[in-house]
Amino acid sequence: MNIGGIIAAVVRGVVPVMLAQAAVAHAGEINVLSTNGMRSVVEELAPPFERTTGHQLHLTFGITSALRKQIEAGEPFDVVILGAPFIDDLITQGRLRADTRTDVARSGIGIAVRTGAPKPDIRTVEALKRALLDTPSIAYNKEATSGIYFASLLERLGIAEAMQPKTKFGTGFAAELVAKGEAEMAVQLISDHLAVQGVELVGPLPAEVQNYIVFTAGVGADVKDPSPAKELITFLTAPSAVPVLKPKGLEPVSAP
Repeated sequence: MNIGGIIAAVVRGVVPVMLAQAAVAHAGEINVLSTNGMRSVVEELAPPFERTTGHQLHLTFGITSALRKQIEAGEPFDVVILGAPFIDDLITQGRLRADTRTDVARSGIGIAVRTGAPKPDIRTVEALKRALLDTPSIAYNKEATSGIYFASLLERLGIAEAMQPKTKFGTGFAAELVAKGEAEMAVQLISDHLAVQGVELVGPLPAEVQNYIVFTAGVGADVKDPSPAKELITFLTAPSAVPVLKPKGLEPVSAP
């Protein structure tokens, strides 16, 4: 082998090693605060992201109100994933980089019952109204975006007062109260229902009264090097993430 060939062989062997070492050298920990509605997706996509990039994820999940309090109290983070209105509010407060705002996925609101229980007809608005009035008890999270919307829907349907005596409020997944036998029916995001064992999805709210909750990500304004955080957001919104979203009751925001 001539000198040129030897040099070329050395370069082919050394450069990949150098690139790998450089990737490791730039790898770091990404602190992520995420709403429970995206938990199952983030947890499934975290390992392949870490393998691909070398970054390590530190994941914290919770209800939106609790996560907002953590952020406003000054808890450090790199990426936050919440409902779109809350992300926009944090941008207005100067806590997030506006240029990193990215819609990740969306989920509609649905109804769940305990596994094996009869499933009411909720295919039309009138059928939904009857099902709500007929159920002995119902649970939803009044602090969640879906719960805030559902409370307004009860007002629109004219049954808010009738529902009050049989309503139980959850602080996380409302369907957990159904699984425990403490409520007959739960109303929350479909993605939340599918994360709970012991319940079955009846179906989504009728199209006329459906409300999609968009989960949006953003990078903290105080993050010195936003590149790793941006890599995570890109990974969560890549076409390869779609097969992970759909079985969990989520879909790309661009879906019709």
